[in-house]
Amino acid sequence: MIESKESAGLGVIGRAVEELTASGGLGLCALHGEEEGARLPSAQALAEIVELARAAVFPGFYGRSTVRPSTMRYQMGVSVERLHGLLCEQVAAGLCFGGGVARDRRGEVAEQVAEQVVERLPELRRVLATDVEAAYRGDPAATGWGEIIACYPAIRALTCYRLAHELHVLGVPLIPRMMTEMAHSETGIDIHPAATIGHHFTIDHGTGVVIGATCVIGNNVKLYQGVTLGAISFPLDEAGNPIKGIPRHPIVEDDVVIYANATVLGRITIGRGCVVGANVWVTKSMKPGTKKYNRERVNPMDMEFSHGMGI
Repeated sequence: MIESKESAGLGVIGRAVEELTASGGLGLCALHGEEEGARLPSAQALAEIVELARAAVFPGFYGRSTVRPSTMRYQMGVSVERLHGLLCEQVAAGLCFGGGVARDRRGEVAEQVAEQVVERLPELRRVLATDVEAAYRGDPAATGWGEIIACYPAIRALTCYRLAHELHVLGVPLIPRMMTEMAHSETGIDIHPAATIGHHFTIDHGTGVVIGATCVIGNNVKLYQGVTLGAISFPLDEAGNPIKGIPRHPIVEDDVVIYANATVLGRITIGRGCVVGANVWVTKSMKPGTKKYNRERVNPMDMEFSHGMGI
């Protein structure tokens, strides 16, 4: 008997549905949390949280473009209240994916986290102001602080990172990484939320910068585009899987400058005041105040000879 196209199509669909809903492979548990009914944090809501935080830290540059001193307190109150509510909701969803919080306590814990994040907003602004200052002082093309805040991708990425880092420190799973990956997509700057970064930090241009999870970066550090602060190797367990949580990324001390496309790998220390030149590969620690750069190779065909030189 010849099967009709309609029944054949239904058969294919049915088999696909059966396989897609089976528990093999990643499994629905891995995709939707550790319990039935767990919901993934909303990317749309997290994007709004980031924008609300940016607007709270830099009012007028993000969020509502018209901010009047006479209504500032009211507008800020509305924005921060909205931010608090969204944080409560999304953190509760994130706690379904780890953190060891019992289901009946997630709402309470999420509210505590939201309150602590809101409480940290003034300090977040203070540190981000130092990042703006560092960007302005390090770029002769900058015409003012307003241009830095409104236009520079590093400030967008750092605002997102510093908010995500606070959530990471408070033990919130999943959400911090989702936030920094949003900034990665937006700016081309990839900063893991677990990294530790001091004040007066700046990234010139920014595209292609990678900062790994266990990086420790001091104060007054400047990176240029394409810099990688990564890991050189991954110790494996008995099953051949990478061991999680061990320090594997560089320590960059205060007052360091790392130029474009430099690659710094492993748990090494770049000492205070060091300069790492462009396109350099660094896998060993550098003593404070030292420099590393590629020596220019001169092609003899490009040399100019005069007054008997070259004879």
